[in-house]
Amino acid sequence: MSKTYETERLIIKPVDINDAEFMMQLVNTEKWLRYIGDRNIHNLEDAEKYVREKNLPQIERLGFGNCVVILKSNQEKIGTVGLYDREGIEGVDIGFAYLEAYEGKGYAYEAARKIMDIGINEFGIKKVSAITLPENFSSIRLIEKLGLKFKEVVRIPNDDVDLNLYELVL
Repeated sequence: MSKTYETERLIIKPVDINDAEFMMQLVNTEKWLRYIGDRNIHNLEDAEKYVREKNLPQIERLGFGNCVVILKSNQEKIGTVGLYDREGIEGVDIGFAYLEAYEGKGYAYEAARKIMDIGINEFGIKKVSAITLPENFSSIRLIEKLGLKFKEVVRIPNDDVDLNLYELVL
């Protein structure tokens, strides 16, 4: 995903340093903090470091990773979607997060479906996984709509929280 993709309503592009301000906004939303965790990003410098150290290396190494989702209609950045090489998870982990104003409109499914198709067809990915907190019902609904099935409760390295693991093996 080192290139930009489009769906009917969305532009999906790899995150870059110019997205740091948006990332700072997104990672400090109530839902991100509750369901994903505090990334200690409190200013633009922190956000730039996060993009540079957490996002760009995987994109450079594998060709895919975190992407920003943008509305075609007004060029508004509304969320992120990506395939992540996550320690402790077999296969790639699909992840997504959106600003609350853009939830419930089908954007998350539209972007995640496109990212899965790209991963499978362009990168030859054979297994897509997803992890989420058991109480994150909106994420669970989307994960299941994407065709992933619950496998087990897991813990990832350096985290003491139980997470639901979902998988789709191709």
